[in-house]
Amino acid sequence: MTAAAAAPPGTDTVLEVSGLSVDIGDVRPVDGVSFTARRGETLALLGESGCGKSMTARAVVGLLDPVARVAEGQVRLAGVDLVAADRRTRLAKAGAEIAIVFQDALTALNPVYPVGVQLAEPFRIHRGMSRREARRAAVELMARVGIPEPEARVDAYPHQFSGGMRQRLLIAMAVALRPSVLLADEPTTALDVTVQAQIMRLLRDLRAEHRMAVVLITHDLALVAEEADRVAVMYAGRVVETGPVDEVFEAPRHPYTKGLLESVPSRGRRGEPLRSIGGVPPDPRALPSGCAYQERCPLVRDRCRSERPPLSPAADGVRRSACFFAEEVSRG
Repeated sequence: MTAAAAAPPGTDTVLEVSGLSVDIGDVRPVDGVSFTARRGETLALLGESGCGKSMTARAVVGLLDPVARVAEGQVRLAGVDLVAADRRTRLAKAGAEIAIVFQDALTALNPVYPVGVQLAEPFRIHRGMSRREARRAAVELMARVGIPEPEARVDAYPHQFSGGMRQRLLIAMAVALRPSVLLADEPTTALDVTVQAQIMRLLRDLRAEHRMAVVLITHDLALVAEEADRVAVMYAGRVVETGPVDEVFEAPRHPYTKGLLESVPSRGRRGEPLRSIGGVPPDPRALPSGCAYQERCPLVRDRCRSERPPLSPAADGVRRSACFFAEEVSRG
């Protein structure tokens, strides 16, 4: 196990991702990603679009596209390596022990089946319930996630629900069997602010109710600050900083994390320019030697161009960052 995947003694770790790499042909969009997820906590995977967050989530649950494959690493769920496991074992754990919520509920739900049929399916497959029992369980689940009049709407189709209600249905399907790990991939995208808050409150309540480990995939810094306990910042397919959210946001130890935080609009004087990170992320087909952030980093030096900085622990042993000059970043 890598240092980044190790959990402090006494924590209730249920998911350990260690050195996970994904290849699409000869391109590696996810490279050596490691993190842990613990019961009752939310870990955020944070970064710009294209940094490998969603690809990492799909690799963890075994839903990579046919052209993508896990090239290296382990995904240990309650001690079982899902990468090395056979198909039967992976299918048995899908939904029952690990589940995922996608950002586009309309495409994730099957448009030709009533929502009650889709919600009932996990109970029939994994619990062996009869149609009547599974339907009753589906109605109860709809009520639990806040769908009004579930008995009357159990036979409705996905397009007959609003975006927020569809997202609740998708969450209901994911937590139907009370998995120990829930991955939420941009679960509030395209929803208005009020509905976003309702969805995140629902996830928070379900996490506490079932003591789930939640892995929240997002680029929203405010959402991470509000919802997550720990954060793993990703850039160019790699984790570049990890630690408790409060500590990372208060004193980042990687220039990319610092740049993200400084780009958030604050209460300044009218007319002041908004700050941003200059340049663009590197093409995954042609990553530079050394640090992938070198072309955008204000602290870049010769060493950064020739050596790839490892994800190294800070003095406290809790936080980690992939920067040779982490102390300088945190002081600045």
